[in-house]
Amino acid sequence: MKILVVGGGGREHTLVWKLASSPLVDKVFAAPGNAGMAESGECVDIKVDHLTRLADFAERKSVDLTVVGPEVPLALGIVDEFEKRGLKILGPTKSAAEIEGSKVFAKQFMKKHHIPTASFKIFDKPEEASDFVRASEMPLVIKADGLAAGKGAIIVEDTRSALSTIQKIMVDRIFGGAGSRVVVEDFLVGEELTVLAFTDGKTIFPMLSSQDHKKIFDGDRGPNTGGMGAYAPATVADDKTMTRIFDEVLEPTVAGLEREGRTFKGILYAGLILTEMGPKVMEFNCRFGDPETQVILPLLKTDLVEIFLSIIDGELSLQDVEWADNFAVCVVLASAGYPGKYEKDKEISGLRKARQTEDVVVFHAGTRRQKDRVFTNGGRVLGVTATDKSMDGAIQKAYSAVKKIEFEGMQYRKDIGHKATGVKKRLL
Repeated sequence: MKILVVGGGGREHTLVWKLASSPLVDKVFAAPGNAGMAESGECVDIKVDHLTRLADFAERKSVDLTVVGPEVPLALGIVDEFEKRGLKILGPTKSAAEIEGSKVFAKQFMKKHHIPTASFKIFDKPEEASDFVRASEMPLVIKADGLAAGKGAIIVEDTRSALSTIQKIMVDRIFGGAGSRVVVEDFLVGEELTVLAFTDGKTIFPMLSSQDHKKIFDGDRGPNTGGMGAYAPATVADDKTMTRIFDEVLEPTVAGLEREGRTFKGILYAGLILTEMGPKVMEFNCRFGDPETQVILPLLKTDLVEIFLSIIDGELSLQDVEWADNFAVCVVLASAGYPGKYEKDKEISGLRKARQTEDVVVFHAGTRRQKDRVFTNGGRVLGVTATDKSMDGAIQKAYSAVKKIEFEGMQYRKDIGHKATGVKKRLL
C-alpha cells in the first residue's frame, strides 16, 4: 500500500513512524513533512490547506490511503474533496469536523445532547461580552469561536484581563475571523485528561487515556503552549471514570452527530476536566492530539492501517484493538522564546545518540534537514518519547535521552509525568 500523511509536526511524524511499521505498507508520503519523516517516508512540498493539490497528488501517485493530521484541512473539507474523487481518506467530513471548527457549535451541541460541560454564554458583540464579564465572578475562560492554532482559549483571572481579552479577540482580531464570536464559560477545577477514540460513526473504541502538559514552565506555570509533553495511560482516570466518559461523553457525541446528519468517522478527541461532579468536556477535536499521539501510538499493538481501513469501511466492530501493558512519556524540546516569538535555524546535535537510548523514539516537529545536518524550524522542535513497564522507568529513559540532545536556546519542562508518580524533585 501507498499512504499519504498530511501534516508536518510531531503528531504526523508519529503517524508516519507507526504506519511505516505495518507489513501492509510499501511507501509513505508526507505533505509537507519534516526532517524526521524524511527518514521513513518521502516528503512532498504541498501545504496542508492546498486541498486540490493534495487530492491531485493522491490520484497521480495511486495513494491507497490518506491520513490527515491537523485540524485545518479537515475543517476546510479535505475529506469531502477526496471522497468526491473516490479516494480513501481517514477523517471526518467538513460538517462533522465542525465539532472542533466552531466552539459555538460544540457548546450548543453539548447542551442539546446533554453532554457535561461548563456553563457558557455566546456573544457576537464585544460590548455585550464586556458587560457580561463585568457582572461575572472570576476566573472565566474566553474562547474564540473558530480555529486559532490551539491558542484561542484564554483563562482570565480578573475583570481587567477579561475585558482586555475580549478587546484583543473581537476588536483587534488577533485570531482573525475566528474571533468574530466568543464563548465565555465557567472555569472548571480539576485534573485535565485527554481521551481519544477510534470511531466509524457507530462503533467507538476509546484509546488509552493521556495527560498533556500545556504550560511552558514546571509546576504548570506560565502561558499555555501547544503542549510541552504528555504521558499515558493517565493514572488520574480509573476504570469507573473511563466508563463514565464513554457513557456520558463519547457515545452521546457520536450518536448525536449521526442524528444530525454529521456522521463522524475518524479520531474523536475529548479534552476533559475531572471535576468533583465528574468528567466535563473542555473541548472536542476532530483528529489526533499533539503531543498525546506521541505517547499513545507507541503503546498500540494492533496494526494501525487495519484500524483505519475498518473505520473507513464502517467495519470497526470487527476489529480487536490491543495495547501494550506499558507506560509512555514524551518530553517536548522547544525553541527559545516559545510560545511567543521564537528563533529558528539552530543546528541540532545528539539525535543519533538519543535514538540509541533503550525504548526511546525521537519524533520531529519543527525541524528541517540540510544535507546531513538538522536545524530547528518551529516553536516545538522535538518530542522525545520513552516506554517502560513503570512510569518512573519511562520518565528516566526519556530524560536520559533528552540529555544527549542540544541546540541553542533549547527549553523543556523537567516534570513531565510527575503527577502520575508523585515525584516532585527535579531530574536534571
